[in-house]
Amino acid sequence: MSKKVKALEIEALRKAFGGVKDFVIVQPLKVDAGTEHEFRKKLREKKVRVQLVKNTYTKKVFNEMGITLDDSHWAGPTLLCWGGANIKALSNAVDEQVKASKKDPKAPDKFKYKTAVSDGLPITVEQAKLTPTREEALGEIISAILAPGAQLMSLLTSPASELASILKTIEEKAPKDGEAAPAATEAAPAAETPA
Repeated sequence: MSKKVKALEIEALRKAFGGVKDFVIVQPLKVDAGTEHEFRKKLREKKVRVQLVKNTYTKKVFNEMGITLDDSHWAGPTLLCWGGANIKALSNAVDEQVKASKKDPKAPDKFKYKTAVSDGLPITVEQAKLTPTREEALGEIISAILAPGAQLMSLLTSPASELASILKTIEEKAPKDGEAAPAATEAAPAAETPA
């Protein structure tokens, strides 16, 4: 292959992966055309792109992007999956299709995970499926920041609400206008006169 063609292929990979930091890397194993078509079609519906890549070119582009993977990840055929809202959505979508491709439990696996890449760092696919989304992470941070304030507010308002409850109970038991107090309605015992 000429140097010009290699340069064009590497440049195409640079454009395709420009700005992308989340990937799921899969190795196809004995995949027939129908299974591969269905795999790509279902992922395309979820806005996930899939591309079979040449390992040496992709490794070079990844190194330029600051993503370094072991040489073991570049052995055998490589399918790169990227897109989706975040690494969690991407890895769950790919995992769903990998499981769907193996309809017969006795049949051999059609796809094998190599690794996942989240924000340029290699992680396992299981970790990628559990990684919180940006929104979930921000929610957890905000919750952690607001929790002490909520507890303090609860501690400050608790005595006041207890006092209000006691006063309301006293008010409900107090005699209403025009009614005599329960103690006043009872006649005092007549004083005995000495005989």
